[in-house]
Amino acid sequence: MKVDVLLGLQWGDEGKGKVVDVLTPRYDVVARFQGGPNAGHTLEFEGKKYVLRSIPSGIFQHGQLNIIGNGVVLDPVLFREEAEALEASGIPLKQILKLSKKVHLILPTHRLLDAANERAKGGAKIGTTGKGIGPTYTDKVSRNGLRLGDVYHNFDAKYEAARNRHLSMLKAMGEEPEFAELERKWLDAIEYIKGYDIVDSEHLINRMLREGKSVLCEGAQGTLLDVDFGSYPFVTSSNTVCAGACSGLGVAPNRIGEVFGIFKAYCTRVGSGPFPTELFDETGKRIRDLGHEYGAVTGRERRCGWIDLVALKYAIMINGVTQLIMMKSDVLDDFDEIKACVAYEINGERVEEFPFSIEEDEIKPVYVTMPGWKTDMTKFHDESQFPKEFSDYIAFLEKELETPITIVSIGPDREQTIIRQR
Repeated sequence: MKVDVLLGLQWGDEGKGKVVDVLTPRYDVVARFQGGPNAGHTLEFEGKKYVLRSIPSGIFQHGQLNIIGNGVVLDPVLFREEAEALEASGIPLKQILKLSKKVHLILPTHRLLDAANERAKGGAKIGTTGKGIGPTYTDKVSRNGLRLGDVYHNFDAKYEAARNRHLSMLKAMGEEPEFAELERKWLDAIEYIKGYDIVDSEHLINRMLREGKSVLCEGAQGTLLDVDFGSYPFVTSSNTVCAGACSGLGVAPNRIGEVFGIFKAYCTRVGSGPFPTELFDETGKRIRDLGHEYGAVTGRERRCGWIDLVALKYAIMINGVTQLIMMKSDVLDDFDEIKACVAYEINGERVEEFPFSIEEDEIKPVYVTMPGWKTDMTKFHDESQFPKEFSDYIAFLEKELETPITIVSIGPDREQTIIRQR
């Protein structure tokens, strides 16, 4: 058996949680492979709304096994809050969720370092969520990290060493915060996590593949936030691309099957960083309002703009996407015209390949304009109901991106999902 991978192709917030929930019945296992609680996956069904931060989005279906893989960084306090809320709603979480021993832990002092680092940057700040993600990944790659499996291996001494190291760093930055209560809650949460099955997840996943089980790998954030291939330095601290599923779960490259790439019918971005198609006018505000474009975890207002096909082609290439999934088509239901960026103009030259940097003031998007469909599609059940203008828009995207669009979302609920015929 091979694993299928599902990931975002833009700057995150594409709607991955909903799609994982929709696809989960096809799989035996759903495994999250990177990111931390800065990523909020929103799901809506049966009149209820859920926001998942660290727990895979497959937990609401039919008892499939869910795994938090080694590539994830975990905040025990936030995990406990999320888990207890799900258990209170009737989800038998301890029965269906397993955590990798190699998950790196976000310490209370990581969050303090995150805030201190942002303050030190002043006007050049990255726009971090302040959840301690960056400092945790920094400790991981500098070989100073604390892993979940360490709770069984001289944990107290390892934690004390990591905490004291962080406090020394904070003191050098002129900060001596009081964090006794944060630490108490964190240590209590560690005891709570011990009630879950903490496993060698790489062995578990590969064993299940040998047994013929099907696995869906769930990514967080989006390709353009990848630490290597995103709009650096305004990126996250992990590999959000398909290759991240291999390193974040212990799955060999030849085990990758389908790669589902998710994108919105327009673009959004949270925080700082370049955004070539960003709209600063009433159209951008209208997209934000209609799309309810506010961060699921942070509540921050998202920047909005037209779809960027230069960036999308790049993301498809980097990830080896085999199927595209278009989200939030319904947000554009009442627009007279729809625009798509098909190239950049940089210093008077037309550029169709995503460049090293998109921060230059001289970069201008080159647009194609198409008629809007002016139809409320939120009640549709089949692609045969699509207006011609929308079908033409899909055909245009498929031709430009050279990849089939197999799923179209026309609303936030899991039922508002059209599976297209291939």
